[in-house]
Amino acid sequence: MHRFGIWILMAALQVVVLGGEAERQLSNKPGSSPCMRGFSQKEYIIETDQELAKGQAVFNVSFVDCGGGKVWFEVGDSSDFRVSEDGVVYSLRRLSLAGKGKAGLVVYARDLHSKQIWKTRVHLHHDRDAGPQQVKPSDATLTQHVREILFPWHSVVVRGDGTLRRVKRDWVIPPINVPENSRGQFPEDLVRIRSDRDKNRMLRYSVTGPGADQPPTGIFIINPISGQLSVTKPLDREHISNFHLRAHAVDLNGNQVENPIDIVINVIDQNDNRPEFTHTIFNGSVPEGSKPGSFVMTVTSVDKDDPKTANGMLRYKILSQNPQSPSSNMFTINNRTGDIITVAAGLDREKVTQYTLIIQATDMEGNPTYGLSNTATTVIRITDVNDNPPEFTTDTFFGEVYENRVNVIVTNLTVTDKDQPHTPAWSAVYRIIAGDPTGRFSIPTDPTTNEGLLTVVKPIDFELTRSFMLTVEAENEVPLVRGIHLPRQSTATVSVRILDLNESPEFSPNPKSIKLEEGLPAGSLLTTFTAQDPDRFMRQTIRYSKMYDPANWLEIDPVNGRISTIAILDRESPYVKNNLYNVTFMASDNGIPPASGTGTLQMYLLDINDNAPHVFPPEVEMCERPDPNTINITASDPDLTPNAGPFAFELTNHPTDVRRNWTLSRINGEYALLRLRIGSLASGIYEVPIKITDSGNLPMSNTSYLKVKVCQCDHHGDCVDMERIIAAGLGTGAIIAILICIIILLVLVLLFVMWMKRRDKERQAKQLLIDPEDDVRDNILKYDEEGGGEEDQDYDLSQLQQPDALEPECVKVGIRRLDERPLHHDHQYPLRSAAPHPGDIGDFIHEGLKAADNDPTAPPYDSLLVFDYEGSGSDAGSLSSLHSSSSCGDQDYDYLGDWGPRFRKLADLYGGGDD
Repeated sequence: MHRFGIWILMAALQVVVLGGEAERQLSNKPGSSPCMRGFSQKEYIIETDQELAKGQAVFNVSFVDCGGGKVWFEVGDSSDFRVSEDGVVYSLRRLSLAGKGKAGLVVYARDLHSKQIWKTRVHLHHDRDAGPQQVKPSDATLTQHVREILFPWHSVVVRGDGTLRRVKRDWVIPPINVPENSRGQFPEDLVRIRSDRDKNRMLRYSVTGPGADQPPTGIFIINPISGQLSVTKPLDREHISNFHLRAHAVDLNGNQVENPIDIVINVIDQNDNRPEFTHTIFNGSVPEGSKPGSFVMTVTSVDKDDPKTANGMLRYKILSQNPQSPSSNMFTINNRTGDIITVAAGLDREKVTQYTLIIQATDMEGNPTYGLSNTATTVIRITDVNDNPPEFTTDTFFGEVYENRVNVIVTNLTVTDKDQPHTPAWSAVYRIIAGDPTGRFSIPTDPTTNEGLLTVVKPIDFELTRSFMLTVEAENEVPLVRGIHLPRQSTATVSVRILDLNESPEFSPNPKSIKLEEGLPAGSLLTTFTAQDPDRFMRQTIRYSKMYDPANWLEIDPVNGRISTIAILDRESPYVKNNLYNVTFMASDNGIPPASGTGTLQMYLLDINDNAPHVFPPEVEMCERPDPNTINITASDPDLTPNAGPFAFELTNHPTDVRRNWTLSRINGEYALLRLRIGSLASGIYEVPIKITDSGNLPMSNTSYLKVKVCQCDHHGDCVDMERIIAAGLGTGAIIAILICIIILLVLVLLFVMWMKRRDKERQAKQLLIDPEDDVRDNILKYDEEGGGEEDQDYDLSQLQQPDALEPECVKVGIRRLDERPLHHDHQYPLRSAAPHPGDIGDFIHEGLKAADNDPTAPPYDSLLVFDYEGSGSDAGSLSSLHSSSSCGDQDYDYLGDWGPRFRKLADLYGGGDD
């Protein structure tokens, strides 16, 4: 099988090829072996650069292999190089030939099967006469090529018949290194790919893979005829660090003539990226007083260049420190890790609160000539520790306070502390170490000002102590650092003077308790209750008065404090609780200003038999036919035992029917049984007199009446009458409210019925008032009512005037008939009042009818009666004359049309003009 042959056209690459002619010479030399295994040369001299970077490929060794076993390469006597399986030698660290000019190493080849070892010596040489110019390593990388010593292309094996057969070996092609950011002319030739089959036929070469025919496409191209592989533009290692291509060779018909070979193109890094700090400003802290070597913080920078080369190897250093106190080199930095530590003592927060460092990061392992740099700012804050104790501003403080005052600030104690304010190392804690054995003072701390507030917590009596001399010590909330002790200034003296006050008189004992029997008469002396003045050095007079006496039973002498009664004491009074009665008295002195105190007298009242018993309960209920017909009763006595029960119960002799209807039997000393003698009682209330006697030393009796309510009961034995309903919870007010609601409901129903009737009448009236012109039939309109609805109420009453109110001319004018009476003839018709009551209208009509029947001058019965005059007392004028207006001119009856539908016909008759 044929394989590709690669011709690497590099200026410094030396290719050793053992061609067919050499093979023929070896095969034709008599007595010689067809193939000799071993290095092609015993010693090599390689021209190289002045400096070798870490991981840089230096050269390739070439081993003549005649078809033997697998060969393993290794480097001896040197830790600066290593050799790969394909014979490429790499540097393990950065090497410099400056000064020495050369270096050497030995390369071994070991057959893993036969254990045979071959070796060759390699000398790396640098030409010192090349001139003193300095070439950056990155530039050297552009021109650095792998010096390669190639293995033989062919091996010769002997056939079974003794003839020689030529076999082509598989190649192990080393990677092709291409520097990034190349400034050469593009396309730039890299390598030439060629097959030895191109001598017999025309071949076409091509490459595939990312960078060729896959994205990013077009970076690498190949001449299909010559096989020249080229790059079309500058490469960027930070974008793509290597390319894996595959080369192909086909004939003109597209048939594959060689197996594809893999080509790896490594992009060689250049120092084209500056270091970048992860933060523009780094913040750190270190406690003040830290020892040299204390860790502070770490700064970090990154470089996009290859970290395996010097391009990405960073070194740190401190450019400046501000302030430079107490030394200009208070900190140092690990140039590889970026750890900042302290190198000098003297960090004091009270002098310098923070330091600002300018940190520089440089690649190329810190080479200032070739490396790229960047800077960042580091702020180191000096944290506070308790290295400064609090100190009082003065040795002695003074204060004064009135006696008997508590929770009063006497004076403020001030201190100074150089530590950071409002921290535990600054906050002061005050402690009284002498002068206050009874604990009458305390010193809380003001959190804002850090002052100590000397406060009285227990009352102080001026008559006992007039001054205090306190010793106070100030500390911090946290202890001082080791080696620092409290100075003398952390202790001070406080002088406190006590001021006298006019104190209130004090009763003793308070309260004062006495025992006495109830029922003492008025004027009885009970006891003496006096007070003492604490102001022993003031001669003052005390006066007494009563302050609280709810039953107004006692009085006190204002001078000597003697207490006597002014009313009878009663233990059963509502003001007595648990046999105790409390009275408060006040004692006042004549000081300036006056002071007063109060004292309580507690009287324990002993019981006497001064209350007669009463029947309990006072009221009971019983059915008309009770079953059972007995009632249990007891007695109530406000007195205490033995002035109360046991009790004696009996019925009185009067009235006589009591013993006839009832019997009373004793159950025990507390209860009795009242029994009904007869079978039933009528409903009602019965009072049963019962005499009850207590058991006092002087027994007291009382006749009390037991009210028995007899009522009708249901089958459960419960009363069902109204009183029982009321007793069950339905009160009189609720019953009255129910009755009122029922009455209101009935009134509403009645009003609704009346409204319905009136509505029916109005409907009938409206039907009678239909205009005859609108009806084809002759209708008889019956006006059976004089009062109309709302439509009949709007008319002018001024037209109906009394005749006396008319003008004389109008009265005399008119057409009279022969059957009319004289105008001023005396008549016997009744006179209607000016404002008659509506109920008088019917009487008036009947009286008028009666008078007309009895009038001999009246027309016949069946003739038309004309009432032309109603008397001088009428409010209306004569109906016999149409001249009813107050004026004598022609009458205008147009207003009749405004009086409603009932006057419409009249308006048509008189308001129609000449028609």
